[in-house]
Amino acid sequence: MLVPTSSATDTRRSTGRIVTLGIGAIVLILLVAAVFLLVNLPDANAFNARVERIFIDNDALTGSGELRLLEILAQSGTAFSGVLSSYRMVIFVLLVFATALLIASLVFLVTIIALNRRMGEIERAGIQVSSLLISRDQLTVYLNNMEFKLTEAAIETLAVLAEARMDDDVLSGSEIEAVISGRKAADCDEAAGATRIKRLRDTLGNQMVSELLVKNIARRGYMLAIDKDVIRMV
Repeated sequence: MLVPTSSATDTRRSTGRIVTLGIGAIVLILLVAAVFLLVNLPDANAFNARVERIFIDNDALTGSGELRLLEILAQSGTAFSGVLSSYRMVIFVLLVFATALLIASLVFLVTIIALNRRMGEIERAGIQVSSLLISRDQLTVYLNNMEFKLTEAAIETLAVLAEARMDDDVLSGSEIEAVISGRKAADCDEAAGATRIKRLRDTLGNQMVSELLVKNIARRGYMLAIDKDVIRMV
């Protein structure tokens, strides 16, 4: 039976295409918005042109008060030109910041999507364990060089599961309890073994590790979802 796989290279290529298309779309949208805003802003010299036109059309204004008014209008036009130029710069800077923020948001979104997809693949495939060393004397488990300190009961439960995995067996809760307690499986309660599994998972602490390491097979029992060749017990 063929199992569909997804390589890291394919994931990176797909993510790279999405990021490239997203960045291109963001830049294009903001560029269109910038052109629209700048085109619709009034000309910085529009006010000065109007004042100049007033001077030309009213050359008969020779009084000192009238000339002073025209000078004020000319100075106002110059001030207006400066303000409008600064507005253009402010709009440009804001558009640059908006572009940077949108690109960063897109990159973070795509990264989160890729991580969620990768986590889903891990959950479907199970945890990849290259070595599992159980030290009963030290009450320690070394999982892919990660050290876990367990209780004595948790070590016993894990050791039983490891021995069953090396024999390709799946143990029910009552069978786990029977092996640990030394009684017959018929005399043991299924809930007792399930409680031991729960305590083992709680002791491991990391939810992803514990849930993927100890698999619950419906209507059959529990087993370690790892290759039996990587298991060692001392």
